[in-house]
Amino acid sequence: MKKKVLIVDDSALMRRVFYDIINADERFQVEDVAKNGLEALNLILEKKYDAIVCDINMPKMTGLELLEALHRYKINANILMASTLTREGASETIRALELGASDFITKPENFIEAKGNDFKTHFMELLSAITKFRTIYKEKKEEILKPVLVKRDNLIKKDGKKIIAIACSTGGPRMLHMLIPKLPPKLGVPVLIVQHMPGGFTKSLAERLHETSKVNVKEAEEGDELIDGNVYIAPGGMHMKIKKNGIAHKINLTKEEPREGVRPCANYMYESLGESSYEEVICVILTGMGQDGTQGIKNLKKQKNVYVIAQDKDSSVVYGMPKAVTEAGLVNEIQPIEKIADAIINYLGV
Repeated sequence: MKKKVLIVDDSALMRRVFYDIINADERFQVEDVAKNGLEALNLILEKKYDAIVCDINMPKMTGLELLEALHRYKINANILMASTLTREGASETIRALELGASDFITKPENFIEAKGNDFKTHFMELLSAITKFRTIYKEKKEEILKPVLVKRDNLIKKDGKKIIAIACSTGGPRMLHMLIPKLPPKLGVPVLIVQHMPGGFTKSLAERLHETSKVNVKEAEEGDELIDGNVYIAPGGMHMKIKKNGIAHKINLTKEEPREGVRPCANYMYESLGESSYEEVICVILTGMGQDGTQGIKNLKKQKNVYVIAQDKDSSVVYGMPKAVTEAGLVNEIQPIEKIADAIINYLGV
């Protein structure tokens, strides 16, 4: 049975573009289209869809207002936002992800780009990913969340310098908003984050996290010195590595070729920590497509004492990256997103 999709956009051109791309894939069909969030809400309250492709700026009810309405109705939907590349668009996109959108795609700048294979392929990859593991219209239930796995066998815990390194992709921004604000101001270690994103969006992500967190959060810049208690997010479209500089460690940003099909790639971050003076690395793998992070952690384990925490399947938007690192036998703890901050704090003893 084909998966049913609702398109929500006030642009007739974009509705046509999304319609043609989706219906050309035998796995999906466009069930309905809506010109604004209000029309979409009325449809969603009456019918069920496997995914919703939604614009942000629309008359009568915006995409953000639609997300807020779905939250009030306790509807947990698979939503792919269609965003612009503007500064305002980036900020609104991050807010949409925080409100529960699964991921976003930047709108093509012209008709030629819209019909290009690169845009079509990326769009369908995202649509397929957000409908693969989650069930739409799943109401949240209050329940006791327990760890699936805690394994500390053969782990030699050291008292030396430690660092936290987080990797995430599809669904990651929302998970970061559930994790980073829970970290204490006296964390005592630096935090690195690789979130798969194009350029222009990570700065807004960092600014929003900084506003809502007790720790300092910033988009990483070339030459930034790592400071305990600070959080550094790799800029979209740039790989982030750590280089030792005397007794200090600094961030090195590069535009090397994508790895695992992405840039930034977490494997580069993890492998660069092998040459650092950090004796222990707490690796956290959150929701995301693919298997970025797995090879990097494998290589890092050859040089450093590594403790790996992976997000569980039920709380992941896409159970790809956590699944890969778990199946590779590298994981010490599997936790729901609500428990990962506690797992980090307990492990650090802060």
